[in-house]
Amino acid sequence: MAVIRLLIFALALLLTAGAGLADSIEVREFDDPVKEERYKSLTASLRCPTCQNQAIDDSNAPVSGDMRDRVYEMLQDGRSDMEIRSHLVERFGDYVLYNPRLEGRTYLLWGLPAGLVVLGGVLVAWVVRARRNASARELSDEERARLDSLINRGRES
Repeated sequence: MAVIRLLIFALALLLTAGAGLADSIEVREFDDPVKEERYKSLTASLRCPTCQNQAIDDSNAPVSGDMRDRVYEMLQDGRSDMEIRSHLVERFGDYVLYNPRLEGRTYLLWGLPAGLVVLGGVLVAWVVRARRNASARELSDEERARLDSLINRGRES
């Protein structure tokens, strides 16, 4: 009786492990190798909305599976990469793109790093120029007289 229970448990364990593997392996049929490459490129360049920073080709989240299915269907329908990306952005937002588009809302995102570099360069140039001017300035008559008195006081001691 114990042997039968052990066999049933082992069989149930194998069936659940096999079902889990079957869910994670997706087989896509492509009639054209170019479409297959486009599919791989698109799924690698789209971000999973659930997984934060993981591409949909590498994610096991259900939403990623749905997105992969949608990309496959749209490729089979003859849609362009731009149309597919636009459709997914429309549905999930700009977040699904690893490289956001350059548009009015993203100018700050794209321009801020360059602006900070330029601002830093201007600030460094201003500080260097101010120090040069400060060190090259001549002493006034009062400053020269005070310096001479300090030097003479040091000699008298």
